[in-house]
Amino acid sequence: MTDIATLPPVTLSERAARRVARILSKEPAGAALRVSVAGGGCSGFQYVFDIDRDRAEDDFVIEAPGATVLIDSVSLPYMEGSEIDFVDDLIGQSFQIRNPLATASCGCGTSFAL
Repeated sequence: MTDIATLPPVTLSERAARRVARILSKEPAGAALRVSVAGGGCSGFQYVFDIDRDRAEDDFVIEAPGATVLIDSVSLPYMEGSEIDFVDDLIGQSFQIRNPLATASCGCGTSFAL
């Protein structure tokens, strides 16, 4: 049995890592994808995705070949245990966060409730 305390707070799927690397390859050196949680959206909270070159000391950092994802310390507790994935389906392409803490989410997958 895996001890939940030893699991990373947030993980990045291989598909998402490849997409982040592709996006960042067109950005200046040192750029990263910042994922944060903000109030709003149709379910109460929403995920925000930005390109950022400023890394805070308390950022949670996920690194994969060519891909860096930053999550600020305020957003991290809302995303505990989540997986960031990238989906390409009939509806379109998007990053989706599979968040075990979410009690509800909207159809587009960018907002959630706790």
